[in-house]
Amino acid sequence: MRHKLLVLLGLIFTLAACEVKTEAEKIVDKSIAAHGGERYKSARIDFDFRDIHYQIFKSPDRFEYTREFSDSLGQIKDLLNNEGFTRWIDGVEVDTLSEERIGAFSRSVNSVAYFAFLPYGLNDPAAIKSYLGETTLNGENYHLVKVTFQQNGGGEDFDDEFLYWIGTEDFYVDFMAYSYHTDGGGVRFREVSSVVTVDGIRFQNYLNFKPEDKNTPVENMQELYEKGNLELLSEINLENIQVEFLN
Repeated sequence: MRHKLLVLLGLIFTLAACEVKTEAEKIVDKSIAAHGGERYKSARIDFDFRDIHYQIFKSPDRFEYTREFSDSLGQIKDLLNNEGFTRWIDGVEVDTLSEERIGAFSRSVNSVAYFAFLPYGLNDPAAIKSYLGETTLNGENYHLVKVTFQQNGGGEDFDDEFLYWIGTEDFYVDFMAYSYHTDGGGVRFREVSSVVTVDGIRFQNYLNFKPEDKNTPVENMQELYEKGNLELLSEINLENIQVEFLN
């Protein structure tokens, strides 16, 4: 009996140890809660970005991203979900896309969805979060969290690196920086320019900066930003945002 009790206690302690979260995980959890929390799990979000209409849904075990726009070929609809990527032109499915084109279209759709849903996606199973400590930027205090991805489940761009400046008081993501290797590679720094809250979910628009040298380490971006050594490349603005809760 005593032996069984010891085994049971050992199992309980082992399970408890497995559930202990790192500092980075705790901060990200608080940030997700501040931006929308549980609402993300059942929300289907529509918005326009650069004359393209997007519809985004992402739950813990399923996602479905669509975009629709018109070009010289006709009315385009792209769908990216757990099963893969599909394109329709004027309602007819396109079955002649090369793997290269499928990869490019998938990355494009996924990128917009990823940034629109931040910080919700930071708890994806493939995300590896590291706490780099506290820092000050523009006179405000931030937790600095680094996110990388496991190759298994991390997608084609699993080797991208992200930094998030998360407020120590409100846990909002006010700044981010990331390096990427697709499409020639580069590094970016984003600053929140405006905020819209719709049905309890916080959506952020950004000023998008780049350094002179695209091979700049992502860890150097804060210093370059503070010195005014970044070029404003574009503005990231979501328009006509609508939220529908599916259950």
